Amino acid sequence: MNIRTATREDAPQIQALYKAVARETTGLARREHEISDNYVMGFVSKSVESGLIIVAENPDGSGKLIGEIHAYNPGIDVFRHVLSDLTIAVHPAFQGRKIGRTLFTIFLEEIAVNRPHIGRVELITRESNVKAIKFYQSLGSLVEGRLEMRIRTPENHYEADIPMGWQNPNFEFDNELS
Repeated sequence: MNIRTATREDAPQIQALYKAVARETTGLARREHEISDNYVMGFVSKSVESGLIIVAENPDGSGKLIGEIHAYNPGIDVFRHVLSDLTIAVHPAFQGRKIGRTLFTIFLEEIAVNRPHIGRVELITRESNVKAIKFYQSLGSLVEGRLEMRIRTPENHYEADIPMGWQNPNFEFDNELS
């Protein structure tokens, strides 16, 4: 499996990956029809410009994307040390093979080793996704609260979103606000 930093040119394959994940799992908040060109190009561009985006290619050598993780800076000075809206997606046919763990580990290592100006990475997951919450905790993220009645399920029930955060152990505090 080849893991690399993504580029804007990967957007069509990332969109196909997200549609496959949305179609077969509840891992994404968006439904398949909501994964538009604008949505994907938006987070890909933001992640390339002000964050980090990493993809995993199929080990068969085809170059097809089977996993992706990204987060980006929200673009506000007081949050310049934060990467937010972290999302990870692994193609349903490849789930359970530690691809998500590998992507997430490489993502956090890149920040810890090469991006000391990033102090925090934020994500949100639904309360029913206990597996994801435990997964994120195993990688050092902490549960930071509950956003009650935030998610409406396809069955028209409501559940909380769980905000989580990871802090960079190598963060270098910047005292200058410019």
